[in-house]
Amino acid sequence: MNPLQQIEIDDFRRDRLLAALALIMGAALCLGLPFALQAGAEFFLPLTAAIVIAIALVPLLEWLERRGVPSGLASFLSLTTFLMLVNAALAIIVVPATGWFARLPESIPRIQSNLAPLIDFYSTLQRFVDRSLTSVASGTEATAQAVAATAPTSVFDYFISAAPAAAIQLFFAVLVIFFFLAGWTRLRKGTIRRRGSFDGAMQTARVIQNVVDATADYLATITMINAILGLAVALMLWALGMPSPFMWGGIVSLCNFVPYLGPIVAAVLLGLGGLMTFDAVGIALLPAIIFIGVHTVEANLITPLVLGKRLTINPLLILVSLSFWGWVWGAPGALLAVPLLLILQTVLQSTGTPDLGGFLFERGTLTAVDEMRDRLNRAKSESDG
Repeated sequence: MNPLQQIEIDDFRRDRLLAALALIMGAALCLGLPFALQAGAEFFLPLTAAIVIAIALVPLLEWLERRGVPSGLASFLSLTTFLMLVNAALAIIVVPATGWFARLPESIPRIQSNLAPLIDFYSTLQRFVDRSLTSVASGTEATAQAVAATAPTSVFDYFISAAPAAAIQLFFAVLVIFFFLAGWTRLRKGTIRRRGSFDGAMQTARVIQNVVDATADYLATITMINAILGLAVALMLWALGMPSPFMWGGIVSLCNFVPYLGPIVAAVLLGLGGLMTFDAVGIALLPAIIFIGVHTVEANLITPLVLGKRLTINPLLILVSLSFWGWVWGAPGALLAVPLLLILQTVLQSTGTPDLGGFLFERGTLTAVDEMRDRLNRAKSESDG
């Protein structure tokens, strides 16, 4: 056998074996990781959320450091700014929402009365709704009374009354954010300097910067859009005479962070709130109709125009990510689904994606086969020479 042919065969077998092992290990990791994340949600959820938030705060941290603020103080100021914004948002949403929940049992007759003209057309649906409302009324009244008796009057009271485990997770997440930001500059420099070559260092720096820029730009932009959307809905609801309009605006903003599913939840909640507030079914459905109209303009015109193509994500990937993280961590996972998908997409775009098709149908590697072909061509040239 020609020595050159033996080299080709040996390289092929070795790469095929390495590719098979990598594929098996990757498949095992993909199968086991979701269950591990789900079982360890008390640890992994606050850790992941804290890292995503910290990455989004890095531009603010670097802005402060460029102006001479020490890293520790800049980290504290960035974290304090974030916590103040979250506290203000919760104060707008949580405290009024408690009063709405307490009013739910006494509002059920009004909801039935508003829905009666529509239900009359469907006798079967009438019986189903009657049974459902009866069960909700019997099961909700005691709960609502208990909540009303201990209703928090401030965000501080809300966190004091929360479960100890939730408070510990919150404290853990805050610490992770602070120490991540405090050591960010040193961590980034150390990661880059540990590369074995200049090209490797530049590639690492580029990946880190791309992840930070994409995550921070997306979260900042989508937060601004959602805030404007919530404010617009709140002003329209205020003009309509809807109680607690800014609470509803906050709910709309929060729900809109979850693509596709969030707006549906917001519309349903606004419809329920309208039925609890107004006597005529036409006016009662106006809050939901107003939101649907404003959201349609935002989703189809404003968001694509502001985000542009650079931060565009495949809708199918968004649905898969929502399903996956929602199944693993519930509602918090759904909120983190798009940022996590964006981080993963940015890393893969910067470093290159695995070539599964090459493994299955070509020479059996999980990366591009160009390097192997170049090596074989050089070996042939040397042999011919």
